[in-house]
Amino acid sequence: MSLCRKPAERAEMLTEVPFFDGFGADEILRVVELTDEVLIPAGSVVVDQGDPGTDCYVILDGTASIYVRGDHVASSGPGSMVGEMALVDHRPRTATVVADTDLDLLRFNSEAFRKLLEEMPKASERIMTALHARLNRLGTI
Repeated sequence: MSLCRKPAERAEMLTEVPFFDGFGADEILRVVELTDEVLIPAGSVVVDQGDPGTDCYVILDGTASIYVRGDHVASSGPGSMVGEMALVDHRPRTATVVADTDLDLLRFNSEAFRKLLEEMPKASERIMTALHARLNRLGTI
């Protein structure tokens, strides 16, 4: 379900999201242009392991659990990005993400995600740092 917040309201909200800390006003407005805000009810599957990756999300509010082959491996909350790995490596989803609570998310489709990485070095850096930390935590690097 999409929300109908005005761009200025979404921009203001993004200044409080840790992922976007340090982004300038113009960068925040560009993020607003690139994304849709969606609500996902508790218990819903946000991304499913093995599916092709077409979108990724930044959690604005709520928590989600991450599962790999049915095993709980992590939890994510506000400011976390989920689903981006499939967009980075162009492979099927490596994990399933389930909403523990109702989630308020920013959704990037694959084209918007590519533009985010190309246009905003800070975003690219943060995504790569988060991926490295995640792979390290899972013992895959």
